[in-house]
Amino acid sequence: MNRLGLSLLAAYLWPLSATADELLVASASNFSAPMAQLVLRFEGQTVHEVEVAYGSSGRLFAQISNGAPFQIFFSADQDKPERLLASGLAVPGTSFTYATGALVLWNADDKAVVPDPSALSQDPELRIAIANPRVAPYGAAALEAIESLALSEAVSGRLVLGENIAQAYQFVDSGNASLGFVAKSQVVRDGRVRKGSGWEVPANLHAPIRQDAVLLTRARDCQPCQQFMAFVQQPEQQALLAGWGYRFD
Repeated sequence: MNRLGLSLLAAYLWPLSATADELLVASASNFSAPMAQLVLRFEGQTVHEVEVAYGSSGRLFAQISNGAPFQIFFSADQDKPERLLASGLAVPGTSFTYATGALVLWNADDKAVVPDPSALSQDPELRIAIANPRVAPYGAAALEAIESLALSEAVSGRLVLGENIAQAYQFVDSGNASLGFVAKSQVVRDGRVRKGSGWEVPANLHAPIRQDAVLLTRARDCQPCQQFMAFVQQPEQQALLAGWGYRFD
């Protein structure tokens, strides 16, 4: 089974504990590709292995609250790490903002015109994918942007909700939705849209997508966990994340 399969399996089977040289990390779906690169770099420089489970921040938060044995949580917002701190499930003083994300209105068709907000109301048959705003911060930001653009009525009944931002991307990529609000990190690499076309949603149309990580209480004394969190904050790793479209403000 590949690393992703093992990671997803870990989220549901919840092994009793990590080994001394293995870290168990829960990460928001928007961060999957950058996280994979960070893990490769970290494992190449240390003796530690990192297993990562991806999902919506809300779903991962619920799993952690119900006893899932994750050691570090990379959320797509600040709210959920703060709630874990308030409930005693995370270690005070360990949270930090590892990136600020951005939204892109994306079309997977390489021959299509770059979409902009007008595309949302031009065709009443268009299906528009967003992540479920109840559990996914990027979905909440997408809904807020739609409201800021005064397009709520225009898109009524045409939104397709993904469980997380990865599924919202898949809906567009597979053609099950014509357009979708996805994470910039999913479609942009080194400043260019890798496939299809996209319109970056202005940051003033929604609350900042500040993404926090926090050390969970069960890993209070886990030195490799602290090492990984410090590693992510190094300038070299921030430069890597900038290439995926993240900001640091």
